[in-house]
Amino acid sequence: MAGKEKTRCKWSLAKVDPRYLAYHDEEWGVPIHDDRIQFEFLTLESAQAGLSWWTVLNKREGYRKSFADFDPEKVARFTDKRIAKLLENPRIIRNRLKVAAAVNNARRFLEVQAEFGSFDSYIWRFVDGRPIQNKWRNLQQIPPTTKLSDTLSKDLKQRGFKFVGSTIVYSHMQAVGMVNDHQVDCFRHKECARMG
Repeated sequence: MAGKEKTRCKWSLAKVDPRYLAYHDEEWGVPIHDDRIQFEFLTLESAQAGLSWWTVLNKREGYRKSFADFDPEKVARFTDKRIAKLLENPRIIRNRLKVAAAVNNARRFLEVQAEFGSFDSYIWRFVDGRPIQNKWRNLQQIPPTTKLSDTLSKDLKQRGFKFVGSTIVYSHMQAVGMVNDHQVDCFRHKECARMG
């Protein structure tokens, strides 16, 4: 007899794709304190603007190879010539503004690291170093933005970051576990809560 299927957040069932489920089951909502992974998600979330996460997830490996394994020091040194070459690469989202924003954001990321010691120290202070534990019962309750994402978005923009509107920032907060937005009946809700 087969085991009982795990209950998951409804959004994770939108695509019949093992990568989509693996992202939900293994990454989304896990508290991240690694600057390189923070930069990866910041880059990917910014690339998502106006697109689906599934589209971005399908190009993640292309981004990893094209953006120096998400090393902000290397990306910060990308030249206009390198950006032009990236815009010919079908393995990433070839939007000039988004690619230029990724390079700009790498430079701003390094400035934040210099000021706070790490990007992690900077960003986690917005939640006092502990993930916000939400208790959503259905997908419709999860907001696209919050007052906190508005505040963080404004701060990032003042520091010169691009493509960091409140919706993108809230998606980033969800991805890196600053907020636990797994639905309460999802098997990952309690697991992620224990990680906080």
